[in-house]
Amino acid sequence: MADINLGVGGANSAVAGGYDIANSVKLEPDNAEYFQRPASGSNGSLTTWTFSLWLKRTELSHNNIFYSQGGNGRVRFESNDTFSFRYKSGNEFTTSRVFRDTSAWYHIVIAVDTTQATVSDRVKIYFNGVQETMSGTQPTLNATSDFGAFSTVTAQLGQFVEGAYYFAGYMAEFYWIDGIQQTPTEFGEFDDDSGIWKPIEYTGSFGSEGVYLDFEDAANLGDDVSGNGNNFTLNNITSADQAQDTPTNNFCTFNAIQNYDGKHTYTNGATVFGLNTDSGSGNSALGSMAFTKGKWYAEFKPTGTTSTSYPHNVFIGAGVMEQLQLLSTGFLGGKSNSTAQGMGYYNSNGRVYRNGGNIGVWGDTFTANDIIGVAIDYRSDATAHVYFAKNGTWQNSSDPATNTSPISMNYGSPFPDNTFITLGASIYIDDGVTIECNFGGYTPSSISSAASDANGYGTFEYAPPSGYYALCTKNLAEYG
Repeated sequence: MADINLGVGGANSAVAGGYDIANSVKLEPDNAEYFQRPASGSNGSLTTWTFSLWLKRTELSHNNIFYSQGGNGRVRFESNDTFSFRYKSGNEFTTSRVFRDTSAWYHIVIAVDTTQATVSDRVKIYFNGVQETMSGTQPTLNATSDFGAFSTVTAQLGQFVEGAYYFAGYMAEFYWIDGIQQTPTEFGEFDDDSGIWKPIEYTGSFGSEGVYLDFEDAANLGDDVSGNGNNFTLNNITSADQAQDTPTNNFCTFNAIQNYDGKHTYTNGATVFGLNTDSGSGNSALGSMAFTKGKWYAEFKPTGTTSTSYPHNVFIGAGVMEQLQLLSTGFLGGKSNSTAQGMGYYNSNGRVYRNGGNIGVWGDTFTANDIIGVAIDYRSDATAHVYFAKNGTWQNSSDPATNTSPISMNYGSPFPDNTFITLGASIYIDDGVTIECNFGGYTPSSISSAASDANGYGTFEYAPPSGYYALCTKNLAEYG
């Protein structure tokens, strides 16, 4: 069965627990970003080891997770989004189900011990604590592979084959356990309340060639904190690639599954939205999480142009997802689609459009690199108040903290029960325009003020208004 992105956090969304993961790393194929353990030193076990990694996919066309460069072992998603693992030639395992939820974190454990007498015990693969049923041929007794041959083989995290085939998304908690076939319960457990698989602290042995990358030192993201000093080198990765989006606090991004007519592009951990063609019509990108109540804040920044007339038709705003149906065409404000059920702040004239109607000039115009803040208050009476800021100044003398001069998304009547709202952005004509979103978990832009919400979550250019929060699973559990 396929994993489906629901637009509300996904079936495998992270949950808060006693163990907290502070950081992940964002990997972007366009920048050729990956980690490498150069061939040197001593070999680990060639028959017995455990691979454990949390990851969040953001571009389904980029699938490669781990590779023994110079050998032929590898871990990856296939082009049809099934998962595969090759121990060595002739021993390749593939799932029947696919993994396409770009809103959720997945935990992968590959546990190998070819000295096991029982054939089915030699390679075990788990997703989110559950052993996968996979097609493939188990290794013969005591069969060795290039995994663990660290003296001669380069290990690559986030790339397959030198110079090509990368991973797109976020990674957290990478373990290589040398000489031990561990179970997934060494790394995670099922939450008592939700039943969702969540991380726990690993307290076992690493073995002499084991590795633990926690990505917490932004200045040294390849630092092995297992105590073995088996550090990974960085390839085009900098401190700016550290993220707060983690398995214990999953942040909203653009919904990378949403792609009208194949025109959408999503990069940098699904925080940058663009069009790959001059479409001549409106295209919206909405958030990967939605809510039915609460106060939420995010920032958006239009960037990039190949046109002297830039910017041309950019909307920033909030949209309604009735019955979880995402907007595909038309502006968030519904300027070209009267059924769009949304609201947008239009860059070239400062007007706000709502559900197909122009409600007039409401704020300043904005252009490339201006930061547009959006605050939305989904109220207990099933109405929603929206506020827009330009570079930290709330427009039209509004103030979300005091509920001053809001714009209502409703025409005076409440939304139907359980109507979901999310935040997003729209582009009308490409012209090289992209829009960066910052829901707090990661942004490719350099942040000068590093403001967080009142719970300490997210990193924003401007402080969220009092009472408003970053759209992430910890906050959703409390307020959403």
